[in-house]
Amino acid sequence: MAPRTPTPDAPLNIGTRGSPLALAQANETRDRLATAWDLPFEAFTIVVIKTTGDRVIDRPLREIGGKGLFTREIEEALRQGEIDMAVHSMKDMPTEQPEGLVLDTYLPREDPRDAFISLGVSGIPALGEGAVVGTSSLRRKAQLLNRRPDLQVVEFRGNVQTRLKKLADGVAEATFLAMAGLNRLDMPDVPRTAVPDTEMLPAVAQGAIGVERRSDDSDLAEMLAAIHDAETGTRLAAERAFLAALDGSCETPIAGLSELDGGTIRLRGEILRTDGTEALSDAMEGPVEDGPEIGRVLAQGLLARAGEGFFDWT
Repeated sequence: MAPRTPTPDAPLNIGTRGSPLALAQANETRDRLATAWDLPFEAFTIVVIKTTGDRVIDRPLREIGGKGLFTREIEEALRQGEIDMAVHSMKDMPTEQPEGLVLDTYLPREDPRDAFISLGVSGIPALGEGAVVGTSSLRRKAQLLNRRPDLQVVEFRGNVQTRLKKLADGVAEATFLAMAGLNRLDMPDVPRTAVPDTEMLPAVAQGAIGVERRSDDSDLAEMLAAIHDAETGTRLAAERAFLAALDGSCETPIAGLSELDGGTIRLRGEILRTDGTEALSDAMEGPVEDGPEIGRVLAQGLLARAGEGFFDWT
């Protein structure tokens, strides 16, 4: 039996954002918990919480606060006991936890690559000179302009459905989404091309779902341990240490991806100037238990090469 057995009359509350993708992630968490502990789905309630990032959609993320825009209100509800756990897209998560909260449960990682989405062309090389591409990601914008400085990049905020509608309305010729999101939403008909991670290194922790809880909730910790994916946790420990050492936020174009090969972890990292005029990348590998240290050392090496002012807005 579960350490604290929830029931339909006394369910555990799962906090999440309200987008279709966020709800799919919360439902996956619920389904895994219900299966692991032989509980009915009704023993869990999905609680939708609107965040600042959801409310303010007419300005770039960097103008309204960067990291934490999609988590603060949810984490406050968790701290206040209004929800029992919070489900997050890990690429949205700051590297520091609020006092009293812990993030130590990860679901199996989905495809971390970016998806090139267009109704007319098959990939970045096929875009005509000066073509308009929409994205709200500073990383994707910098990577795209580094490769194709002729392109015009416009702000493209909103959930998956909103961005697809903008594409259909002709606001841009192409955009990018995460392969993981499209897979989780079961949207095989979306015209996509997976961008190789050798061409566009994804965001740190892209494709991973994390479940956050109160640090003093030992019963829930035991429940969540049953659905934790250790490989994803190992990979994210290295990637998030890399991000933390760079002081990464929505205002800094940073990419990173780790891969496991037996007892070895390999981490690739990239930093870019905000206008895409320069990109610095490197890779390191070592024993899996050294993943966080590899992340820190890799970040320090890139920062040393970059020098002061590398991330300044230009």
